[in-house]
Amino acid sequence: MNNTIAMKRFEIVVGIEQLEKLTELLDRCSVRGYTVLKNAGGLGSRGIRGPGDVLMEQENVMVVLACKDDQAQRVLDELRPALKKLGGMCLISECMWVEGPAVSY
Repeated sequence: MNNTIAMKRFEIVVGIEQLEKLTELLDRCSVRGYTVLKNAGGLGSRGIRGPGDVLMEQENVMVVLACKDDQAQRVLDELRPALKKLGGMCLISECMWVEGPAVSY
């Protein structure tokens, strides 16, 4: 594929109360861009969290980012021990970044 870059995609789900700690970790790893999706729901170690539940006291967020292999390893090295305190989950997969006008990886 032309105009694509092989990267690692991170999908990280944590409670919203942990979002600031997670973004600080990403800043320390020099991550230049990510997307935060609020009101993430599902079933996990803390039970069911419904995204449409108006009374949901502890909402989840999902942070999505993509980075090259060397930076992905730095993020993983920082994130692995932090997840024990933050809770939540992290998925890492191979992806292709489609080059466009602005690069934020």
